[in-house]
Amino acid sequence: MRWLVGWSSTAAGASGIGSAGATGYDGETLHPVGSQLLWGDPDPLWAVGDWRPDEVRVVKADAQNRIAVLGTCGATDEELRRGLFTARGGALRHLTTWPGSYTAVVQVGRRITVCGDLAGARPVFHTPWAGGTAYATAALPLADLIEANLDFGHLAALLAAPDVPAALRDTTPYDGVRRIPPGHALVLRAGAREIAGYEPVASLAVAAPPADPGRAVDAVRDALVEAVRARLSAPRHVPDLDPGPVPGMGPAERRAARGMPVPGIGADLSGGPASGTLALLAAGLPGRPGTLLGHGTGAGERLLAVTFNDLAVGGREAELERAGALAANPRLHHVVVTGGEETLPYADLDGPLTDEPGPSLVTAARHRARLAAGSADHFTGHGARQVLDAHPARLADLLMDRKRRHLVRPVAALARADGSVMVPARVYGAARRLARTPYRAGLELLAERLIRHRFDEPGGAVGASLAALTWGRPGPAARWLTGEALAEVSVLLQSEAERSPGGSAQRPGEFRARAVLARHASDLRVLEQAVEIRSQRLHAPFLDNQVVRACRALPEALRVQPGARSAVLRTVLEGAGVAGLPPGWGTPSHGSSAAAARAGLRVAADSLVDLFSTPLLAEAGLVEARVVRKALRSAAEGEPLPLDGLADLISLELWLRRLLSRRGTCWTGTPARARAVPGGIAPRRGALGAGAAGAAGLSG
Repeated sequence: MRWLVGWSSTAAGASGIGSAGATGYDGETLHPVGSQLLWGDPDPLWAVGDWRPDEVRVVKADAQNRIAVLGTCGATDEELRRGLFTARGGALRHLTTWPGSYTAVVQVGRRITVCGDLAGARPVFHTPWAGGTAYATAALPLADLIEANLDFGHLAALLAAPDVPAALRDTTPYDGVRRIPPGHALVLRAGAREIAGYEPVASLAVAAPPADPGRAVDAVRDALVEAVRARLSAPRHVPDLDPGPVPGMGPAERRAARGMPVPGIGADLSGGPASGTLALLAAGLPGRPGTLLGHGTGAGERLLAVTFNDLAVGGREAELERAGALAANPRLHHVVVTGGEETLPYADLDGPLTDEPGPSLVTAARHRARLAAGSADHFTGHGARQVLDAHPARLADLLMDRKRRHLVRPVAALARADGSVMVPARVYGAARRLARTPYRAGLELLAERLIRHRFDEPGGAVGASLAALTWGRPGPAARWLTGEALAEVSVLLQSEAERSPGGSAQRPGEFRARAVLARHASDLRVLEQAVEIRSQRLHAPFLDNQVVRACRALPEALRVQPGARSAVLRTVLEGAGVAGLPPGWGTPSHGSSAAAARAGLRVAADSLVDLFSTPLLAEAGLVEARVVRKALRSAAEGEPLPLDGLADLISLELWLRRLLSRRGTCWTGTPARARAVPGGIAPRRGALGAGAAGAAGLSG
């Protein structure tokens, strides 16, 4: 993991804070393990982990005015200096408009500003500490600092309603550690904290001016090209030299066996439109995008394209064929990684502790097998679906803007998929209901569904669209939670509804789309930590601020049309000079991932049942072990249960076990007790939280 951490005290020297660390509870000096100091007292900042030299940049105007940028940032030092001067007046948005993925920290006197990103892939956390505020880009170091216990209410909400911001709020798995929302910045003034948004909020009273589709797509192309170019312009990183030959192994096999990526730049090439777009853009831009001369193939111009071929589960033959056709580009060096049952989901559940839990923990070994053959800088297409596709709730947004005619094509596509003449009326009725439902009423309906255990939803593509036409819906794992856990989340939603009598300031479709993006970005961050290979960096340009902004500017009427994502990306490639895409490029395929999950669950059923023999989730009062074991056996036998819900349960159980089995802490100079969850999980029987008693009265 790589993170930055710092704090702001109420007064200079008030807590013994200095460049060497801070005074802890017993008079010991605190500083992060494996850190480099970026600036010292009275408000120090450290970079922790294996940062590359070009990923940490500090530009100073004077001793009290400076900016630190950590990550991949396309701004020059002069642009950073101008940004610092502009930030002195309080402006923040321009700090987030440079190409790349990074975290910016600005110090102006005693005022510290830490900018989060729009997607949530680079979050910022904070907690009260030593009379001031400590902040970091990871939650676990702050949890260690304050010896935080688990926040069981957050864990319950993470299972009951993971896509509902009102349920998760700004909490984290660690009690007392808070997260700033995407699109916001943390502003500290002598220890006092403020959360400030830097994005303009659209009005519900006046519809946004109509955007020109051609210009909007051109803006997406320009943002993607700049995002890719920012990675290509960064200094090339050569991993540690190969220590020597191994009998029977070539150079590439030795690197993979020793966990070393190939030098240079590469990309996923799954055959889908997102990864293919990034691979072709990176290979087509000038500036030697491929491997370094003298390393690997020695071509010096070719980009390493990695395709994963699942031999245990079929269904992706067409995608693999398209990937092979794309790889015929002479600028690409194609590598196919095969995997059998050993790379199925749930096959290998050993891995490192991540900052937070996420469903990708059950598929980490599968991704690691592919990335082990990748490059030191590796492009992935994660996030494209979330920023480009239309959430079904956007149909309600079109009705609110009186654009009914744009519903014809998406509704007709659903009708063809379902084969029923009643689909248009059902979809239009659900969209009309959502457009007329206030945000507060939507939260109350969700709270009632949880308390009454109403989780059944219609199946198929039409059923999924109808279920998504709400302000919020229960998570796929909610059906296996205890009544007390559901009651606490229900009461929480009721209280959040009462605190927002005016409703949400956004349209339901836009609101749901941003929540789904934040959820995906959070899980991608977990995946990046779980599959981390030494000296490798994963790049997801679709989650860069400028790309997210450009995609949000796409007209909804364009976004909701069938095949909109592949059409936009095809236009992006054509505008960048890339043509000749293979037939069927952009055809969606989701069945293979579900088939792999079911196959992995069937193969690993016995070990998963053993995992839930005495689960920590049951000790926490969130589930009953026998209920989960029964669900696992039923799913392994082929019963149509929500597999993503089981993935949520299993990944959270794995994460809790790794957290409680860890030794040590993120800080030096601290006693052994100074770490997160020092007392473990105490058995919780009866009410899960303070709100459960009220929920019991509600259910009665």
